Amino acid sequence: MIRSLHRWPGLIAALLLVVLALSGAALSVFPVIEAARTPAQAEVGLSVATLASRIKAVHPGVEQIRRAPSGAITAYWFEGGIPGAAVIDPATGAGVASADASPFERWLKNLHRSLFLDDTGRIVMAAGAAAMLVLALSGLSLVARRAGGWRKVLARLKGPLAGRLHVEIARISVAGLLLSSLTALWMTASTFGFVPEGAGPPRMPAVSGQTGVALADMPALRDTPVSALRDLTFPAPGDLTDAYALKTSVGEGYLDQGTGLVVAWADTGAWETVDETIYMLHTGRGAAVLGLILGLMALGVPVMAGTGVWMWVAGRRGRPRLDGIVAAGQADTILLVGSEGGSTWGFAATLQAALTAAGLRVHVAPMQAFAPDRYCRAKRIVVLAATYGDGVAPASAKGFLDRLSALPEGPAIPLAVLGFGDRSFPAFCSYARKVATVASDKGWPMLLPLDTVDRQSPQDFAQWGRDLGAAVGVPLALNHQPSMPSSVSLTLISRRDYGGDVQAPTAILRFALPSRPLWHRLTGRGLGGFAAGDLLAILPDGSLIPRFYSLGSAGSDGFAEICVSRFPGGLCSGQLLDLAPGDTVRAFIRRNPDFRPGWGRAPVILIGAGTGIGPLAGFARANAAHRPMHLWFGARHPDSDLLYGDEMAAWLADGRLASVTTAFSRTAKRSYVQDALRHDGARIAQLIQDGAQVLVCGGRGMAAGVTEALTDILAPHGQTPAILKAKGRYVEDVY
Repeated sequence: MIRSLHRWPGLIAALLLVVLALSGAALSVFPVIEAARTPAQAEVGLSVATLASRIKAVHPGVEQIRRAPSGAITAYWFEGGIPGAAVIDPATGAGVASADASPFERWLKNLHRSLFLDDTGRIVMAAGAAAMLVLALSGLSLVARRAGGWRKVLARLKGPLAGRLHVEIARISVAGLLLSSLTALWMTASTFGFVPEGAGPPRMPAVSGQTGVALADMPALRDTPVSALRDLTFPAPGDLTDAYALKTSVGEGYLDQGTGLVVAWADTGAWETVDETIYMLHTGRGAAVLGLILGLMALGVPVMAGTGVWMWVAGRRGRPRLDGIVAAGQADTILLVGSEGGSTWGFAATLQAALTAAGLRVHVAPMQAFAPDRYCRAKRIVVLAATYGDGVAPASAKGFLDRLSALPEGPAIPLAVLGFGDRSFPAFCSYARKVATVASDKGWPMLLPLDTVDRQSPQDFAQWGRDLGAAVGVPLALNHQPSMPSSVSLTLISRRDYGGDVQAPTAILRFALPSRPLWHRLTGRGLGGFAAGDLLAILPDGSLIPRFYSLGSAGSDGFAEICVSRFPGGLCSGQLLDLAPGDTVRAFIRRNPDFRPGWGRAPVILIGAGTGIGPLAGFARANAAHRPMHLWFGARHPDSDLLYGDEMAAWLADGRLASVTTAFSRTAKRSYVQDALRHDGARIAQLIQDGAQVLVCGGRGMAAGVTEALTDILAPHGQTPAILKAKGRYVEDVY
């Protein structure tokens, strides 16, 4: 519900919120300009009596004097039948600038307040402020949920750039947006009379009927400093029943024009104080710096609107349409999905349609939306969980295990877990297994034992569906056909071959990037932009299941480059290594934003072996800023498979790499990359103490050896790879 509460007001009101934010940000500059033009020392020690006397000497027909929250003094007069007004120099009482706002400022105010539509526009803009308030509060709640609780709401973010940018800007801007939206709603309510106005000025009493007392002889004006003045209104000429009207920061009342004495007075009430404070907070008048800060925060709204719309479009493109789902509190079956690239959502759609056709009421949500207290009528919970990388939670399941672990015990509703993966990888369905294990430890009753689907097998899924139907008591026929991912054709333009001498064929393959028409760029079609460390998904002939290879180049390099080693019996690696320049493959990009150097100038430790050098070479190639990057690389033999050997030498020479250390397992010295790490333990420990980030890429055995070596190296310094991982300073891409 919170997600919907955040999504729909944002999508519906996106353009209105952008107009509201940009116009507000522009208006925040004017109080700063006004304050800069109004020296504070000009009114120090000055009384209202002295100020009024100076102005009256210059403009005998003065009718009113006002002091703005910025300190600017404005006088209004009527002389010779002509009205006049000017910003006044308190030292002389003479006008120094026009009292009228610039045409551009008036235009901006009308746009910001009412869209030039008077009261109708004010209501529309108030609705925009209400939407902003809902978005800020719901967004805070979603960030806390994503981070794993309110204590972690400022934790380092992971995931796609659009999502991280959306949340980072929200965290910076949310306080200002909350303040601006609340004060805007108050001011609108005040305009339409929905907020108490306070007692107001006292009733006009009877006066002496005399005139002529000098301004300097009025005690109330002598005792009131200009800094406390709000406005002073003069009596109408010749009207013996009129009086001076004085309003200050502490109250307002009337002064007899014949005696100079206060004849009626009312102190400022609480409502007036609140109303004045809210006006100051919203407009920046009287708090120019605060107003400018709020204006800068408002500039985040267009970026958040753009990234929010982008994420919504990307999410819809990545998920199949789900018809007939019901609210969590009304469903008898809760279906939770953990997916990285979107394929698991396709299985979820097939399952949801079959369960709904069987008469069940199904609620479908990502695993990260797990909220058992909302499942009031649920009789079963079904989890479809893919595995990302080396047993990591997929994108839509982040935080699920943290939330489950925080429960005192598992829900009483029976659970079924189905894992999706590829048996050729050692971590086959390991995330789903973690879910089942933690659920069992929490005493969560199981509807079915853990089951798995290998390589998106429709047969595996159909068999599991029959088991689920038997457990639920309804016949289920799950006929799911995985959809072909949207892909493009890539043409091989060059290859460099290695490993022949050690019977381990390996190649660096470089593909030309296809041209992208403007329409494809605007709609996100085609190959799209990518960075080193992202994944190139190759669709081999005769299979719908993509194989993923880490990219050693970025889109800005003008080519897509991967390292491929022949896998025994491997369909895709065999086809790739059989390619000749001019041959083509079908491929698409899978983002991998967690595996890349973080921001800043801290050192980077790159560790890889074999084809794991691919993305590490890409990081070095992109290091034009000469950030300290230290590479440890393991291979079989320097004469046969020193991938990127020439480039390493060039990158060392031009500073893209600070150091390169190699280890070879089929030479006389026979060492592995973890041995090289141990040999350089003191240097590595110092780099870690200097804030270095560690990036590891290669086989699982190598990665395990690296972890063991670094554990030994860092133990005397109170550090471990686990601690570094928790801080985002130790990242792996293993296969």
